[in-house]
Amino acid sequence: MPFPGAGRRSSLAVALAAVLVTTLAGCSGGGGGGGGTPSASPSPPASAGGSARVTIDNFTYAPSHLTVAPGAEVTVVNKDSVAHTVTATTGKAFDTGTIGPGKTATFTAPAKAGAYPYTCTIHPFMKGTLTVR
Repeated sequence: MPFPGAGRRSSLAVALAAVLVTTLAGCSGGGGGGGGTPSASPSPPASAGGSARVTIDNFTYAPSHLTVAPGAEVTVVNKDSVAHTVTATTGKAFDTGTIGPGKTATFTAPAKAGAYPYTCTIHPFMKGTLTVR
């Protein structure tokens, strides 16, 4: 003979498990720069002399992989409550300097085609790539 109320406890346990699984699945989307496959595909190239945009939000570059034409202007918008940079990791291809919270900066993409990884010098776990072609 089952315990009184056992059916309700089982239903409650199943419902609670479903809520926990849903919550954990929502938290596993990444976004902190800890490896994994980027969810954004490379953007189409900006036209020569055109412009492109990178938004910083929740310590993440969006898009994290951007393709532009040589010499394109890239605008960076910082929507976080802390300062960030967009700094090429090799050479001195580009560097926005410190972009304060709620501020915008621009830089000119290199003239030479290639992939240019970049990072935030304040938060090195933030990473992205600018492709020039």
